[in-house]
Amino acid sequence: MADDSGDAAALAELQRSAVAETIRKLEELGSPVVTDGEQSKPSFATYPIAGLDNLAPDGAIIPFADGHQRQLPRLTSGPFRYAAHAADYLRSAQQHATVPVKQAVIAPSALSLLYPADGIEGYPREQFLADLADAAEADIRGCLEAGAHLVQLDFTEGRLSLKLDPSGGVLDQFIELNNTVLERFSDEERARIGVHTCPGGDQDSTHSLDVDYVQLLPKLLQLRVGAFYLQFASEPDPEKVLAVVAEHLPAEARVFIGVTDPIDPQVETPEQVRDRVLLAARFLPVERLGTCDDCGFSPFADDTSTSRETAFAKIRARIEGTALAATELGV
Repeated sequence: MADDSGDAAALAELQRSAVAETIRKLEELGSPVVTDGEQSKPSFATYPIAGLDNLAPDGAIIPFADGHQRQLPRLTSGPFRYAAHAADYLRSAQQHATVPVKQAVIAPSALSLLYPADGIEGYPREQFLADLADAAEADIRGCLEAGAHLVQLDFTEGRLSLKLDPSGGVLDQFIELNNTVLERFSDEERARIGVHTCPGGDQDSTHSLDVDYVQLLPKLLQLRVGAFYLQFASEPDPEKVLAVVAEHLPAEARVFIGVTDPIDPQVETPEQVRDRVLLAARFLPVERLGTCDDCGFSPFADDTSTSRETAFAKIRARIEGTALAATELGV
């Protein structure tokens, strides 16, 4: 049998170096909170299940507007368990950071798609969902206990669900499942938990940008979290989006609007970012308003459509433009 330990060690060192470089550059740009850029995850969605032996490759298919697809694995037997936890990524990032670190985790609703429509003999869906909720809670709680500034659930499947089921039934199931997990945390803990949503950004394409955002936002804002990270820069009617957010934003919740579009090769200017923030401030409480990027720059390990140089240029514009807006708003 071939010994691949050398290859694994070399990959681990490359990943460690990439995490360190990402954090260093974010800090040099002046970011008050950093992430590891998910440099060492197999993907944002599948990190908890990498290496499990009860998966088949022919799971749910996610179609993108440009014709390419992503396919999730399919669970073949129970019980369902996480093979890896986000707190391990967080602790690795904290070794390089001198400022607070935010940690991304995958929402349980996304992993619910692993269960096949025709069921699994001896492992009913109800038991799977119970096991999934326990595993997701442990993933989030581990990050909180490890000192994450905030734990961000990635919920890109929310808008996609409305494309696959326009009745909203699947979305309702997703919201219920996620809240089942979130309700296990105290108010103080939920203040350090957020959710991010976008229409899926992969290889300069999306899976659900054609779904009206207004169909998603009222339900999304029912999630019991302390912060919402919302794709915004790529929306064709930003004022309509802001009006809906303003109407449904829970009391005390913070909202971070996307001010850069990762799949647009054109780098935003700080002035464009400033103007997006000033527009949002007309609708939303300034003291609870922040900025983010619309989506991840490379959510899957094989997505090289956006260079690191472009990604950091966009982040620089976000940080500088946010500062310009803060000056104008007097905050």
